[in-house]
Amino acid sequence: MLEYRKVRPASVIGPLGEILTLESLPPGNTSRWVARRKAEIVAAVDGGLLTIDEVLIRYRLSLEEFVSWRRALDRAGIAGLKVSSAQHERDLRRRYHPDEFPDQRVLHLV
Repeated sequence: MLEYRKVRPASVIGPLGEILTLESLPPGNTSRWVARRKAEIVAAVDGGLLTIDEVLIRYRLSLEEFVSWRRALDRAGIAGLKVSSAQHERDLRRRYHPDEFPDQRVLHLV
């Protein structure tokens, strides 16, 4: 009889080439998310060190927030995870696609 076992690796390679273990990940009460820490969490999930559900509970994140980290990392690397980069992208979307942001008041100068 075949038995399915969920095997979790003891460590994975982090975004900067370092070894990540459960102990080396940011603590669960982390409140300041710098780009490197975000990238470490994404690498931990991608490598099987943590599941997405575990990350959402441990770090009190929303699924949307975690997915945005992964998308930013895929698009622009660790630099894409910086808050200023995300703000810049959002500002560009507002400028070129104002219909997506109906709550924004537009001031028309006459």
